[in-house]
Amino acid sequence: MNHADLREEICRVGASLHQRGYVHASAGNISVRLPGGGFLITPTDACLGTLEPARLAEVNEAGEQLSGDRASKTLTLHRSIYAAEPEAGCVIHTHATHLVALSLQAEGPLDDLLPPITPYFVMKVGHVPLLPYHRPGDPAVADLVAQAISRAQAAGTPLRAVMLARLGPNVWHRSPAEASAVLEELEETARLWLMTRAAPLPEAAIAELRNTFGARW
Repeated sequence: MNHADLREEICRVGASLHQRGYVHASAGNISVRLPGGGFLITPTDACLGTLEPARLAEVNEAGEQLSGDRASKTLTLHRSIYAAEPEAGCVIHTHATHLVALSLQAEGPLDDLLPPITPYFVMKVGHVPLLPYHRPGDPAVADLVAQAISRAQAAGTPLRAVMLARLGPNVWHRSPAEASAVLEELEETARLWLMTRAAPLPEAAIAELRNTFGARW
């Protein structure tokens, strides 16, 4: 996608997530890695349901703003994820209700916020570490997330998501549509877990998902 297409796609995904209740008010943010370098990111305190393509913040590789409204206060975290995970083309952060509720019940930090209760969670999301609470926009979180990504890469189970305690998930993938799908699967798994406390899939079933679909578990 070119710059104009990426601007439109961020707005489309933001509106879809807002319309279906995955984000609310001015919570959450979306960024993309631009071809040729730099990033687009939603403005600080913007509602993802009413984004305007021309008002998205464009920043260079160093995080210096080039155009648009003032960049989200989580820019440092987004840039850290892109630096740690070269395959990431889009990062999405929300305050998804069931995931935040689950983090309020959990005592972190944890290697896994959720057990592997469904095959699509194992296949599409994988491990999701729960990181300790820091205030919104705290640059210390960027280092914690980068460290979690590096540990998972070393273990051969690369991450597509982390959970920030009391705030919400950060997810990433190659494109906004794919990152959105990771977020949706993650939030729905949290909802199922809160409803049922179901037993995890047996190890033999997880091994089959690894062998058949390349699941990151």
